[in-house]
Amino acid sequence: MIRPESASPSVFITGASDGIGAALAKVYANRGWRLGLLARRGYALDSLARSLPTSAAIYVADVRDRAAVTSAATDFIERFGPPDVVIANAGVSAGNLTGLEDDIAMCEWIFDVNVLGMIRTFQPFLGAMQERKRGVLVGVASVAAVRGLPGSGAYCASKSAMVTYLESLRVELRGSGVSVVTLSPGYVATSMTARNPYRMPFMLPADEAARQLALAVDARKPFAVVPWQMAIVARVLRLLPSCLFDRLFEGVERKPRRSAPPP
Repeated sequence: MIRPESASPSVFITGASDGIGAALAKVYANRGWRLGLLARRGYALDSLARSLPTSAAIYVADVRDRAAVTSAATDFIERFGPPDVVIANAGVSAGNLTGLEDDIAMCEWIFDVNVLGMIRTFQPFLGAMQERKRGVLVGVASVAAVRGLPGSGAYCASKSAMVTYLESLRVELRGSGVSVVTLSPGYVATSMTARNPYRMPFMLPADEAARQLALAVDARKPFAVVPWQMAIVARVLRLLPSCLFDRLFEGVERKPRRSAPPP
């Protein structure tokens, strides 16, 4: 089913139960868009949906489950047609230490959600979007992709992998009518960052971060860092020679580890 041109636009968001995902849902709902919201926590999705001014299709699923994500995408397309925007926002974070055997499972979990979860999200929508010759695929990466931070190797590497994959996809789809946008937020006040024990400069409230990120999607920016101050920080970090970077960051406080990834 292809929605009529007169119908309101639609957006599908993963990781929508909390943080940036929930804030993005509110931004698009306030614009009058129709929403597809996917996350693991059904009670949080239900609560969010009841608070929105527009209707939302709720999908309780884990982006690690390819069949569940594909089923959600198929249902959304059947009900509303291909979405105008797909936002792969689901993401997890935890510290890891390479020398600890228990942390192998943690690394696998981080990559499975952050990287493969994004690919699983895009794949079932892409054919319909290409057929319509319109749409935007959005990956929510992080400024953490710029350099590897001690104790955060899996998280930083997963976000770096996202950035590189999205760049490949953007070039691959050039001329198809389907745009690819890479969003790299800095620190945003969410339950994820609440666990960080270190200073987080230029932190944005989730609602403000979502507003700025949505504007970057509107503009079809290939790559956008929010807020602008973190874009400057990212450029400086990228230019630092390794010897200086190593010396500056060897003693920084590290991201907390988790006892184990969720089942």
